[in-house]
Amino acid sequence: MAAEMKTEDFPHEIEEQLTGFDSSVSSVKAMLDKLMSVPRSDLLQKLDPLDQAKLDLMSAYTLNSLFWMYLVTHGVNPREHAIKQELERIRTYMNKVKEITDRKKAARLDKGAAGRFLRSALYEPHQRDSRKKAGGATPSKRPKQS
Repeated sequence: MAAEMKTEDFPHEIEEQLTGFDSSVSSVKAMLDKLMSVPRSDLLQKLDPLDQAKLDLMSAYTLNSLFWMYLVTHGVNPREHAIKQELERIRTYMNKVKEITDRKKAARLDKGAAGRFLRSALYEPHQRDSRKKAGGATPSKRPKQS
């Protein structure tokens, strides 16, 4: 895009920015082509509900971000447009999905293992010896097997 334009059409100071913008637009187009090459129904069938929600949120956020950029290129301040509230709403839902994902990944407490760990950590040998003396019985040794 930028390479096709004559260098007299824009200031040389923004040439690097235009080149970066052109490569960004190309990578977005390539990603969208990949996403659009698979029918949405086929894609959703392969995903669990949480991943479906992530895909829907990502799609909505991407489209709204592209609209934000469209407004900027047409001289409209997007901060004063309803698109800002829409992006914030989507971001809120993205955070909720992230919390759900984090809760799924969080370590679960194994109460039995925790109890054994604490008993082992708090074990003091002299307590066991005092219990033996109190009971009066000594542990019997196993007979040696020959």
